[in-house]
Amino acid sequence: MAMLTCGAENCTYNKDSLCCKGDIMVGGKQAQNSENTCCDSFREKKCGCNSLTSSTAHPSSTISIDCEAVKCVYNTDYRCKAEKVDIKGNTACKAEDTICATFKEK
Repeated sequence: MAMLTCGAENCTYNKDSLCCKGDIMVGGKQAQNSENTCCDSFREKKCGCNSLTSSTAHPSSTISIDCEAVKCVYNTDYRCKAEKVDIKGNTACKAEDTICATFKEK
């Protein structure tokens, strides 16, 4: 499990820069840099509300991360093994507007 900081402020799972989803998927099969990655789990907040989170959803500083970015040094069998992961995308409206800033090419 990685420590996750989420900068995708417009994601329905984001609460205080932490994720309430429990696990995420980082996309970018052919990624050679962070700009070619994204948080595939991103879902845009609707109406400025937390439509998918509830009072029982708790943000977590550690999270399980599946990862398609096979050219990343932290990817082991499609699982992220980085200690800390930083998702960027403070103005994101869709998954493609986010990046995994932790990506490092092998």
